[in-house]
Amino acid sequence: MKICRINTQTQEYSFESVPEAWQHLGGRGLLARILVDEVDATCEPLGPRNKLIFAPGLLVGHMLSSLDRISIGGKSPLTGGIKEANAGGRTGLQLAQLGIHALILEDQPQSEGWWTIHLSKAGVRFEDASHLFGLGVFESATQLAQEFGTEAAIALIGPGGEMGLASAGIQNNDKDGLPARIAARGGLGAVMGSKHIKAIVIDAADGEKPPIADLPAFRAAQKTYSKALTSHPQVKTYADYGTAAMTNMTNHFGALPTRNFSSGEFEAAEKISGEYMRDLLMARGGESETTHACMAGCAIRCSNNYGGADGKSLVSPLEYETIGLMGSNLGIDNLDTVAQMNWAVNDLGLDSIEVGAALGVAADAGLLEWGDGARALELIAEIRAGTPLGRILGSGATTTGRVLGVERVPAAKGQAISAYDPRAIKGTGVTYATSPQGADHTAGLTIRAQVDHTKPEGQAALSRGAQINMAGYDTLGACIFAGFGFAAAPPETIASLLNARYGWEVGNDILQVLGRETLELEREFNRRAGFTAAHDRLPEWLSREALPPTGAVFDVSEDDLDSVFNW
Repeated sequence: MKICRINTQTQEYSFESVPEAWQHLGGRGLLARILVDEVDATCEPLGPRNKLIFAPGLLVGHMLSSLDRISIGGKSPLTGGIKEANAGGRTGLQLAQLGIHALILEDQPQSEGWWTIHLSKAGVRFEDASHLFGLGVFESATQLAQEFGTEAAIALIGPGGEMGLASAGIQNNDKDGLPARIAARGGLGAVMGSKHIKAIVIDAADGEKPPIADLPAFRAAQKTYSKALTSHPQVKTYADYGTAAMTNMTNHFGALPTRNFSSGEFEAAEKISGEYMRDLLMARGGESETTHACMAGCAIRCSNNYGGADGKSLVSPLEYETIGLMGSNLGIDNLDTVAQMNWAVNDLGLDSIEVGAALGVAADAGLLEWGDGARALELIAEIRAGTPLGRILGSGATTTGRVLGVERVPAAKGQAISAYDPRAIKGTGVTYATSPQGADHTAGLTIRAQVDHTKPEGQAALSRGAQINMAGYDTLGACIFAGFGFAAAPPETIASLLNARYGWEVGNDILQVLGRETLELEREFNRRAGFTAAHDRLPEWLSREALPPTGAVFDVSEDDLDSVFNW
């Protein structure tokens, strides 16, 4: 495995041996290590000293179910701290098959041109991308596939990244070639845009699976994991209903974001639920798919293809987080409208969570009425047009709130919270407050824990365990749902996979070892960037405004918040 460095100013590149201190890390953990080692934490996120890093996880490259994710990282223009966003699709798999442990984009062009980077066994070359500038993600991906072939992996930005908007992500094409898998959070698409890179094409046609030190042992551990995963009852639920299965569950807990987080219960939750969506898509037929895999070899197939009334695809996928932030959060109870908004935001290359939260703040400021999907689409069109209002909304919920004078901004460390209200799911609220990543449910979701989620006691410890595990999974390159399989498998399964893959001798606690190291590195970067304990807090209004229907407020003590990282 090699490190590939590309200087976006000189267009020079090199392949280097992996430093010893980086060899035991992948994915999110490797990003944190590289950023601590090589990036001045006080740098401007959109300046030449920031780096954009692509790192496959430690187990990526073998098409193990739910284990081929790509982690993308740098200093975030949204939070001002460290950021990792990960995605499914082809990017991680094909980078690993080219033997690349990490791809590092450095420096910044001084010219006005835009470029596509092509990466293959033959090396790296820059191709002019001026003809793609201004195009949406879907048209750009179509043209890139025509230019470079339909089998390559593509990571690209849309107009949002070109404009440097802090809600911009990086889209990755899925196993079917659709650029629908977004590394969404933290504005990393703007970092890619600051380097004038429209797309990265990874062609592993001549590549091969990474070497395995002990193939029989690897196959045995793979079989154990796969059996545990496919037999887990939750896998059937996600295959049937996708992540939208969370809509009714979160509404039941009184934690579904409704009308800019002013309530945790939406009266029309059933109409935007996973159950309703499945029945609707099955009745519509055509291009509709109720279950779909974003990565080759995935057994969970929690994605979908949402078809309209005519059966033609409106968007793929339509996920719970988008339904929560662009549906109930805006008082919208029509899945077709949410799907249209989702497609428009995807084509811009923006994070639907961040944009949905910004629109909720805008509604509180009187810029749209609750339930007015047509107006919401008009505001998304403002972002595409690059108007002052559009750029404000595209810069995220925190900026929108500051400009419009709204206090009820659902964000932590400048990043919008996900579709679980922290007053009713307090362990996740602790994660939002304390994660070095900013508010992000994938950093440590606690909704499935068997606790009273409205009680503050024990929530810090619950979040701590979830954050450690998720940092470990992100370092492996594992989807959040791979955890179902590993939790049901024998405790030595992860260690067995890593030991067989690399010839290591790690113990059964390796997930937690990797998770703790990753979090310590992330916190060190943020410390250098100027973060203190005062940043590990949620907005004050969450401790004052009681959340219907439970009447909960966020009342986890500051002492508990400050104890999260005391291992």
